[in-house]
Amino acid sequence: MSNDQQTITEDQWRQAKLIWVYHQMQHEVRPVDAAIGLGSHDLGVAAYSADLYRSGLFPTLVFTGGNSPTTAKVFPRGEAVHFREHAIDLGVPTEAILLEPNAGNTGQNITLSREVLADAGIRPNTVLLVSKPYMERRSFATARKLWPDVGILCASEPLEFDDYVKSIGDEKLVLDMLVGDLQRVIEYPKLGFAIEQEVPQDVHAAYESLIRDGFTSRLIAS
Repeated sequence: MSNDQQTITEDQWRQAKLIWVYHQMQHEVRPVDAAIGLGSHDLGVAAYSADLYRSGLFPTLVFTGGNSPTTAKVFPRGEAVHFREHAIDLGVPTEAILLEPNAGNTGQNITLSREVLADAGIRPNTVLLVSKPYMERRSFATARKLWPDVGILCASEPLEFDDYVKSIGDEKLVLDMLVGDLQRVIEYPKLGFAIEQEVPQDVHAAYESLIRDGFTSRLIAS
């Protein structure tokens, strides 16, 4: 099965949508003490973080993320640096943004952002995590494990699944990422990286079916 050319069947599309919906926490966004924009390949995180800032939901915004193999070419100076520049272009004042340029995974995103906030004299009671749409649940589970005394809300750019796939431009890659993030939701609690999250039976069945169909490029070795 080629990773480059693969027709997504109607059933695979339905299964992917189940996982897509599960990954989103459906939190009602409300004012918080600080927000953290989680670095990735998706510049929409920076744009949506800027939207939320301009809505008056928080006074301080941290962008976190160094580089990964999937972002080094797109964001050569690091995810957080490029996200910060994009948010400033969209009207967020420089002084409202803190930079965390070193994190290489979600756990480090949370831990190092917490340190950056503390260094700025900010010890929040509530934090909003802004991520890719399919990363909400994993970021929530990670933050609840590593920062249990803080109220965590999650948000992502409000896109329908079909629109998100079009924005990425690679159907198979998106399905691979949905499967890979769900594997992390399932496996990371066993490794101490995140809190346990209940996975509904239909979502788990969709996950196993897509793995059998070869949507496996983002899986971690078991």
